[in-house]
Amino acid sequence: MTESLSENRASELEPDPVIEAYKKDVDRTLIRENLRLTVEERFEKLMRLQQFAEELRNAGSRNPQKTR
Repeated sequence: MTESLSENRASELEPDPVIEAYKKDVDRTLIRENLRLTVEERFEKLMRLQQFAEELRNAGSRNPQKTR
């Protein structure tokens, strides 16, 4: 039983290759920055982003560009 515990601990310390492959494409500074915010601040930030997206959609529908 002691061997299985030590083997289990060793496997926990080995990095998962799939996770390691994705980590290179993730900006963890943004995650840390968001985790420093309170839940309320995160919701406020999300609402501002949604409002901005709505403004972009409205601007696009008012001024559609001709496609070639």
